[in-house]
Amino acid sequence: MTQILYHAVTGATGAQGGATARALLAAGQRVRALTRRPAAATQLAASGADVVYADFRDRSSVEAALKDVDTLFAVTTPFGSSVEQEVEDGATLVSAAAHLRHIAFTSATNADRATGIPHFDSKFRIERFLVEQDVPWTVLGPAAFMDQYAEPWHRSSYARGVLSVPLPPDRPLALVATEDIGAFAAHVLTHPEDFAGRRIDLASDELTGPSIASVLGVALGRPLRFEEAPISVAERYSPDLAAMFRYFGEVGMSVDVAALRREYPMIGWHRLADWAVCLSARRAPETRRP
Repeated sequence: MTQILYHAVTGATGAQGGATARALLAAGQRVRALTRRPAAATQLAASGADVVYADFRDRSSVEAALKDVDTLFAVTTPFGSSVEQEVEDGATLVSAAAHLRHIAFTSATNADRATGIPHFDSKFRIERFLVEQDVPWTVLGPAAFMDQYAEPWHRSSYARGVLSVPLPPDRPLALVATEDIGAFAAHVLTHPEDFAGRRIDLASDELTGPSIASVLGVALGRPLRFEEAPISVAERYSPDLAAMFRYFGEVGMSVDVAALRREYPMIGWHRLADWAVCLSARRAPETRRP
């Protein structure tokens, strides 16, 4: 009798990992959700995922979690640690998974173009390490997340009728919903032969700041005006964030949205207007004030 193996998903309690796990489960696939916080993955467990503990800084835990696994969705982050730690974590994960049938690693749009953005460049270092291993691979490069517009730091400005972003008003921003990242990653993991050795940047819409504000305003039921924030605002959060917005404003991200929609219609790509309907259900209290 043939053993049915798992699709392993790292970062299962995070945005991309969670979306990928849910997409795989919805397709009837066996999912092993890897996380440092199994107690936070109760919904995935209730949906049928095998939730296991794994910590990139404990290679033995990663190796144990990858037993009886066929493919892997790999996600890393420098946030909460450092870009050097992210690279080390990525190397640990990839080398521990080098025996699998396929690894799909999620990086960032244009990370392979020497952006100078620390958390893009660290992901590209992991990409290069992955390519050097003897394992079939795919690299996904998501654009800016639509989901950021539901975060408190944005929603607090909506109460003032403003979308404030350090981006020139005439510079289009490539966007993707994490739900679409998960759907695409699940498609890759279930059709690995079609994607081996490919790097694919992902976006499902591209809009200027004023257009983004207009779309979000319609969803929220109140007008929003776009306000170009100075880069110094991003600098207050981190030099990494400032470098990212500087790159977005001066160079921009290049993704062929039309080609993705044409070639992969099964993903169900979201325009920002499609995604933004969730905002009406996620309004912070201050966005409901008259």
